[in-house]
Amino acid sequence: MDRNTQAYEQLTEAFVKWAQIEQVIRMAFVVGSRARVDHPADEWSDLDIALVVTDSKHYLSVVSWIESIGNPWLTFVEAAAGGPLMERRVLFEGGLDVDFLLIPLDVFQQAVEMGVTPDTANLFGRGVRVLLDKDGLSAQLQVFAVEEQPAQLPSQPELLEVVNNFWYHTVWTAKHLRRGELWWAKACCDDHLKWLLRRMMEWHARARAMMKGQDCDTWIRGRFLEEWADPRALEGLRKAFAHYDKGDIWRALFVTMDLFQWLSVETMEQLGYTYPTFGIERVTELVKGLFSEDRTNT
Repeated sequence: MDRNTQAYEQLTEAFVKWAQIEQVIRMAFVVGSRARVDHPADEWSDLDIALVVTDSKHYLSVVSWIESIGNPWLTFVEAAAGGPLMERRVLFEGGLDVDFLLIPLDVFQQAVEMGVTPDTANLFGRGVRVLLDKDGLSAQLQVFAVEEQPAQLPSQPELLEVVNNFWYHTVWTAKHLRRGELWWAKACCDDHLKWLLRRMMEWHARARAMMKGQDCDTWIRGRFLEEWADPRALEGLRKAFAHYDKGDIWRALFVTMDLFQWLSVETMEQLGYTYPTFGIERVTELVKGLFSEDRTNT
């Protein structure tokens, strides 16, 4: 066992010892890389512990309990990705990064009754390691232990929502560039448009795999993107992000537009959908016109 893994194991043992006497905590389990076989933890991995609790407010509003587990350097609360749950994130001494996901007991029970959803599949589907179970709740985790299903491909309306969203925000970005609002323009280009681009990269990879009679695991929110995305898209991404400079944001915007264009065209062709050529051509002309009329883009 390497030193980093040993340090996390010691932290986990301290957590279990503390949680055993906390009446509010009914179950705790590890999710993420330290619980899965596929792409298991490496030296850079954090520790994700989910807590099923009767009351989450104390652990979100008070920080003193963290010192019962280890020596914290930093801690803060934020919404957990992909859902309404909250988590307390802690950076312990030595750079040990632990996320404590708080799951109210009633929410856990509702999830069990609903069965597998995309959110619960993401949380439980790739592996769970139970640390503590005071009420036999871990048996209910079997509800989520189903065979992994192939990633779903979008319907034509779902795909068009992303396409229209993307091209609408290319105009939005261009208008803010013309106004000189670089922060907003760059944020849209390198955040919102890139998230939509990533979604199209996922669908493109799945559609290509489908054409070969295969499945493609695109994980979630760009995890391991370098393994499953089209090599042409990866090469394009090298130039798709901007410096905080007006001319460079324009450049990155056009690179991003070109990337999204061929990815969406190929994806829709592979799925047998009709590509909305007219509207996108008009949008492209408008953005190029806004650029050509901007005398301050260099």
